[in-house]
Amino acid sequence: MEYRTLGRSGLKVPALSFGAGTFGGQGPLFSAWGDTRVEEARRLIDICLEAGVTLFDTADVYSNGASEEILGEALAGRRDEALISTKLGLPTGDGPLDAGASRLRLTRGVEAALKRLKTDRIDLLQLHAFDAATPVEETLAALDDLVRAGKVLYVGASNFAGWELMKSLAAADRHGWPRYVAHQAYYSLAGRDYEWELMPLAADQGVGAMVWSPLGWGRLTGKIRRGQPLPETSRLHQTADAGPPVDDERLYRIVDALDAVAAETGKTVPQVAINWLLRRPTVSSVIIGARTEEQLRQNLGAVGWSLSPEQVAVLDAASAVTPAYPYYPYWREGGFRQVNPPLV
Repeated sequence: MEYRTLGRSGLKVPALSFGAGTFGGQGPLFSAWGDTRVEEARRLIDICLEAGVTLFDTADVYSNGASEEILGEALAGRRDEALISTKLGLPTGDGPLDAGASRLRLTRGVEAALKRLKTDRIDLLQLHAFDAATPVEETLAALDDLVRAGKVLYVGASNFAGWELMKSLAAADRHGWPRYVAHQAYYSLAGRDYEWELMPLAADQGVGAMVWSPLGWGRLTGKIRRGQPLPETSRLHQTADAGPPVDDERLYRIVDALDAVAAETGKTVPQVAINWLLRRPTVSSVIIGARTEEQLRQNLGAVGWSLSPEQVAVLDAASAVTPAYPYYPYWREGGFRQVNPPLV
């Protein structure tokens, strides 16, 4: 397994990490993702650790906390072999104190997560969303206290807009508080919006991307084909409305390109889609999920090899989309290109 530095920090993380969103199976969204219990989770973690996948990502809202509980149980006796990443900030209840990133919410949330995870520290704590109702100074000062107490080692963000992330980084620099070293963001061949602003920001500020849903909410598994109905077993029947929309014709164009590259490389469609992400600027780790050992082993096959420049160009062209203002391609031409060279 390849290891990479997480943003501008000293933390080394595996190029692939494991997402525990399939653990627990509670609620309409997460029950569609999976219903992995402790024994199954322990076996999946065995396979991950054997392959060098040492980073496990979860959140307090995943199956109402059950994901954290199962991950903690499954890591019992080998906690020091793993890195645990969890997230908080999204609503966990209907009360006024059940959401956000206030000092009270962060303090309570971390204590509760530590108990569920059965650990004395969270290696990477990420805010699941920006809290516009709480001053960033309050949020960052609370995170600083948690780091100083040894309950959190590194901090990051998730699903932030560019200005939200930059405002937080600037405040951290101004006061000497811990900076976000990671940004967990959606990025895939079917969803390349990350490249427009968040990627240049991450490159400039030293923030490593932890990519979630690298297969575009299940659209890039190889099961969706032009002119064919959605497979009955696809979780998109339950979760399609929850993920970012994708134009059908563009999706089929991407899948056609993935099929062609998969045939050339002898790899599977998901392996090609994940490998493409691993070569993108600022990507520190791609989070893979799996409900079965077979799915996990297939996803692990995305590392240890590289796409050729020609194959990358084919996938780039098939997935290209015109960015919104002010990121139009023509801004990258002529003099604009000289002062703003593209990252990719």
